[in-house]
Amino acid sequence: MPIARAAKRATARLGAVVLAGALLAACGSSDSSDSSDGAGGKVTLNVDLFGSFGFKEAGLYEEYQKLNPNITIKQSDTQDEADYWKSLQTRLAGGGGLADVQGVEVGRIASVTQQQSDKFQDLKEFGADKLKGEFAEAKWSAATTKDGKILGLGTDVGPEAMCYRTDLFKEAGLPTDREELAKKWATWDGYLELGKEYKKKAPAKSAWLDSVGSLYGIMIGQEEERYYDASGELIYDKNPAVKEAWDTSVEAAEAGLSAKLDQWSPQWNQAFAAGSFATIPCPAWMLGYIKGQAGDGGQGKWDIAKLPGGAGNWGGSYLSIPRAAKHKEEAYKLIEWLTAPEQQAKVFQKQGNFPSSTGAIEKIADAKDEYFSGAPIGQIFGDAAKEAPVQVLGVHDQNVMQQITNALSEVERKGTSSEKAWGTAKKGVDNVIG
Repeated sequence: MPIARAAKRATARLGAVVLAGALLAACGSSDSSDSSDGAGGKVTLNVDLFGSFGFKEAGLYEEYQKLNPNITIKQSDTQDEADYWKSLQTRLAGGGGLADVQGVEVGRIASVTQQQSDKFQDLKEFGADKLKGEFAEAKWSAATTKDGKILGLGTDVGPEAMCYRTDLFKEAGLPTDREELAKKWATWDGYLELGKEYKKKAPAKSAWLDSVGSLYGIMIGQEEERYYDASGELIYDKNPAVKEAWDTSVEAAEAGLSAKLDQWSPQWNQAFAAGSFATIPCPAWMLGYIKGQAGDGGQGKWDIAKLPGGAGNWGGSYLSIPRAAKHKEEAYKLIEWLTAPEQQAKVFQKQGNFPSSTGAIEKIADAKDEYFSGAPIGQIFGDAAKEAPVQVLGVHDQNVMQQITNALSEVERKGTSSEKAWGTAKKGVDNVIG
């Protein structure tokens, strides 16, 4: 998720059923002497991920193991992507402790292709180049090096919407119809104004949104250029889009609209069920996370509306194979199957992770989610995916994002001034990227 996830993300993958058969055929070449763990050619594939990719929840591992009785899949998870990435960097540097499959968040993929291509397997050696026409150029090219190495296959993208609690809206005297709300908060100014109305009659211990960090993240996801320009120059400190997202987030904090919850913290997780906030900017991958945290008691209390300010993308991920992986050929067969249209559609139907495959997108176009009051999620997120800008990615995108959201947390939790907090963010960026 990931994010854990977020976001996060339209992209494309065509073709479908042939991949289910292709997974059964041998492809590529690797050292067969290193392909089995024990007698009978049994292989254990270790998959290391962050957030919620939804593979296990959608039953895909179980399905794959039935199709391939010689394969056992073991997944490990780290909830916070920043912690996951830090650990992965340590293991890549040492060359040990790596899984057969490693997840890579879209904000890190430029680092992989531009700075760590020697650490990851070129999937072209296993025939991945034949899939190029099945992905949109933006999704495909982001994981391809300048010299043509393919270092990851795309899983989901993160088209954005706004999730909200209809029961809390009713208590505060606000409308609950998703179409009406989309009109009222067509702009971010409108969203903040509605938040101020909510605050006047809000249920006890309930804020308008979870954190200003999530507000900032969803706003910056609406921009083509964020932290880097197309030439690779770092521009975050002079980009008017970053300043607008920062200023809007600061305004929300100073107006007391935030529950002041750090995303992915235990307190934030508990708040979904407790009703501690009425709205949360939600990329598609957030839907499964909300269900997991709010539980059965949240069903029918949530709904989804179009995002203020236009379409955007937050997050999305890739599956990559380290060069030091023990079972590269088997790992490739697995990730090709997991990212095929039919499997992506299943993950969306179970978890809400929006597919990067056009074949899967067609399958889920009419999908609705009863947990979210029957919201037409296929249409809402499908439209957002089509309209979202193709984002410029830089090698330290995720690091810059983290420093800015950390600084915004100081504004909402400690009352730090906007100017001082921005100075802290800039120092943090300088320290992280050197």
